[in-house]
Amino acid sequence: MEGFMKTTGLVGGMSWESSLEYYRLINTGIRERLGGLHSAKILMYSTDFKEIAQMQSEARWEQAAELMKSIVNTLKKGGADFVLICTNTMHFLADEIEKSTDIPLLHIADATAGEIKRHGIRKAALLGTRFTMEKDFYRKRLAEKHGIEVIIPENDERKIIHDIIYDELCRGIRLETSRDKYRRIISGLADKGVEGVILGCTEIGLLLREGDTDIPLFDTTVIHAAAAVEYALKH
Repeated sequence: MEGFMKTTGLVGGMSWESSLEYYRLINTGIRERLGGLHSAKILMYSTDFKEIAQMQSEARWEQAAELMKSIVNTLKKGGADFVLICTNTMHFLADEIEKSTDIPLLHIADATAGEIKRHGIRKAALLGTRFTMEKDFYRKRLAEKHGIEVIIPENDERKIIHDIIYDELCRGIRLETSRDKYRRIISGLADKGVEGVILGCTEIGLLLREGDTDIPLFDTTVIHAAAAVEYALKH
């Protein structure tokens, strides 16, 4: 129908640095598709990331799940037609969240897998927080549901990646030295036969861009936001 657009619900604030990108990308996508003065219909619930980060580091995942469920239900009551969790790490709880609500949840790993497969890639590296890299929820979904082999960096490299995310990127700090560290890690992964790299933390794309490496980068923030635009305009 003419003028129809679903309302996007964003579970944001994890961190707000990347949530800002979600808001910008989704609005830009809608304007590009519809033209003129069009912009996206968006509801965002932005958390206090300090509280979330403490839950993560202290493995209080049940408490985090209850919070996420509450936020999703708040967005639904506010009029959201579907929701996105604007962080890779908290998709650890996606299955539990989906069981507690009937509102559609666009899973970031599914959107990313679609883009990877469009590039004909079957072996990719995953960069993200320690939780995303070391827990199997992300790698397992890509392997079992989408047939993509996923490898992760070595332990010392995982620490570097994780620390840059929490100590710098989530605080709005972007250092050339950190970009170089990421690039060296990716170069080593490419030597092991990796065909592409998943920027599996929504902040990493604030530091690394396509062209910074010799192999394709899959920015999950950009991919997830594009999926939201498609879903919002799907009749």
